[in-house]
Amino acid sequence: MTRNKSLLMHRTRNREGTSCSRPHRYPPCRGYCPGISSPSNPPSSLSQENLWQHIYTSRSSMDERRVGVLGGGQLGRMMAEAGHRLGIHLNILDPAGKASPAGQVASTSIEGSFRDEEKVLELASISDLLTVEIEHVNCEALDAAIAAGTPVQPLPQTIRVIQDKFQQKVYLQARGVPLPEFCDVPTLEAAYEAGRIFGYPLMLKAKRLAYDGKGNAIAKTKDDVAAAFEQLGGRDVYAEKWAPFRKELAVMVVRSATEVRPYPVVETVQKDNICHTTITPAQISAAASKKAMEVASEAIAALEGTGIFGVELFLMPDDSILLNEIAPRPHNSGHYTMEACETDQFENHLRAILGLPLGGTALKVGAAVMLNILGEGSTAETKMMMEKALAIPGAGIHWYGKGEAKKGRKMAHITFTGPSLFEIQARASAYGLLASFSLASAVGIIMGSDSDLPTMKDAAGVLETFGVNYELTIVSAHRTPGRMYEYARNAVQRGLRVIIAGAGGAAHLPGMVAALTPLPVIGVPVKSSTLSGVDSLYSICQMPKGVPVATVAIGNAANAGLLAVRILGSGERDILEKMEGWLREQEGQVLVKAERLEKNGWKEYLGTPKARVGGQGTDIRGDVVGGGIEGSGHVYGIQSFYLKKIRIRMEHASESMVWLLGSKICRDCQI
Repeated sequence: MTRNKSLLMHRTRNREGTSCSRPHRYPPCRGYCPGISSPSNPPSSLSQENLWQHIYTSRSSMDERRVGVLGGGQLGRMMAEAGHRLGIHLNILDPAGKASPAGQVASTSIEGSFRDEEKVLELASISDLLTVEIEHVNCEALDAAIAAGTPVQPLPQTIRVIQDKFQQKVYLQARGVPLPEFCDVPTLEAAYEAGRIFGYPLMLKAKRLAYDGKGNAIAKTKDDVAAAFEQLGGRDVYAEKWAPFRKELAVMVVRSATEVRPYPVVETVQKDNICHTTITPAQISAAASKKAMEVASEAIAALEGTGIFGVELFLMPDDSILLNEIAPRPHNSGHYTMEACETDQFENHLRAILGLPLGGTALKVGAAVMLNILGEGSTAETKMMMEKALAIPGAGIHWYGKGEAKKGRKMAHITFTGPSLFEIQARASAYGLLASFSLASAVGIIMGSDSDLPTMKDAAGVLETFGVNYELTIVSAHRTPGRMYEYARNAVQRGLRVIIAGAGGAAHLPGMVAALTPLPVIGVPVKSSTLSGVDSLYSICQMPKGVPVATVAIGNAANAGLLAVRILGSGERDILEKMEGWLREQEGQVLVKAERLEKNGWKEYLGTPKARVGGQGTDIRGDVVGGGIEGSGHVYGIQSFYLKKIRIRMEHASESMVWLLGSKICRDCQI
């Protein structure tokens, strides 16, 4: 086909010092020339990256650059929107052309298959560089585009590796990336052998053209292997050992010519094998989060080319990380970056492939939750969720511009941002959204026996008042030491941030848990029948140096709950604001009482009894009582009693006398 007539001829010297002459639309490449590379003799990743970086940074302005995108779905659409902000023109190749989601907003749209070499070369002829929004493309056509003078990023050889999931695993395994065990199963007999080696359930996967759970089949037992194998077409299948993960995670990673930058770790929630919700930051330990970013970054550093990559991961029960698969393009799990991060995944993809400085990847909000909007059968019904979100602070709405809202079709997404996951949940749940989104418990309440529950329930009540998620269970340091050890050791992994431990008698539970976890532990001495809780108090507060336990008053689990809220509030602005509001409320209650006391005097404030004992009068709250001075179900006075062996007839019980002899009058009230 005919190339653009504006192509310039120039001569330059390649890396070996020999001359190169071919048409270019770019300024002199100073020894790094697109004409040097070919599918049969690809350059090293370093030289090619330096080449593209030089070519695109030497442009006089960003608005001269034109990026051709293979695929016109929602990812291409959001990439085009990012291009508008940067003054970069996007050309789209998609079977739906201008009617595609990306075609509706792109500078130019070509109608045709992104697997058609002729159409790919047509796109290349009007573009400075080609990239993809879907990996199921014709890599031979991309090779032809490079041979004709148009660079491609990520590199075709990288896309090839990722297209075949089995080869992707082989490639990453050779580079030390942690993966589930896997093997090729070219025949049914090989599938049975994989089951014998790996055990059941066994995961069988198609090597190519698999996404959103399509191309996966589970053999729960040996009897299911044949059906699962045939379900995948009976060829191009590989097997994976079942990974009993605790959570599914994802990390977006952007790779330029000189650096690799990970985005925060997100927790993904799948529904019918489609990403339904992403939660950022992931509700996992800091160590697991760090490891996930390291694994994702190392995997992308092992590939060639530039751009954004989506890395799916498994968090295993022991907090280790296994890589599931990679996408060489923007990804569903990175949509949250549009509202939540310094630079979104689409803009950073364009920056990376064009050799522009990368943008920051850190969160600029406290937390974010992305909700995929799937087709419900009608567009109107599907849009109802979007309309609900309009009233929610911090909600970002993205409609993809697709036609019919087919059942399960990705139609839009909503990203909820806020100071914390607690606040996001409160905002969204008020409108019936994020029903499937559940926060991990932030506080663990444990006790040595169910007899401690009447005391420890007060801590739970306080946490409920502040909207803090908690878990409550029985963990005995003496009767279930193994359970205690496991609970304390795994507390961080399960997302706990504070532990409240109540115990009576010897009260070893708080101290032992504090010795096993880096989390703050609050001890609640439970009142015992023998020493009234003093033994529990001494046991908990007399911890050796290096093992601190915050200890509250005997039986005061409510204060333990309040202290836990304050600890959480040091890192959660919305919780801190709730605590500030609670303190203002407490202050207000005291000021009201002080004003009433100062205005009315102590006698009226207390409501001094006016009738003799045994008659009718008023109690200290001013309530009319009879048959003695009584209130709240307890008797404050009786007709007669003894003091110093002298029987005194109380014709008129004075206020001072009632208080003086209160402990003798009513043991239940303990006045």
